[in-house]
Amino acid sequence: MTWINSMFSNAPKAASTALSSDAVFLDVRSPMEFASGHVAGAVSLPLDRFVDHYASVLPDKTQPVVVYCASGARSSQAVQYLAQQGYVNATNGISAHSVAQQFQKAVV
Repeated sequence: MTWINSMFSNAPKAASTALSSDAVFLDVRSPMEFASGHVAGAVSLPLDRFVDHYASVLPDKTQPVVVYCASGARSSQAVQYLAQQGYVNATNGISAHSVAQQFQKAVV
């Protein structure tokens, strides 16, 4: 195995399953961070508003969801919360650039 393959073997496990046309890309950074660059088609739902609004943004608990922030800390909190609420396909994409690379999406 080359060093490049070993880098990608540690990618989020749900990345391949979330790669579908119905996946939601959820950005939990602040509105200013979102405006500075986000994954094309991503929905902005800042973590400080997450608990009050996640259900309206994510009505289907089986739909693939890729959550990201700047470093993976806030997105990890959001993914854990979603799991507690019964969401079965939520994964932590870490950052906008990581998600863009994994899912071949543009950062706009």
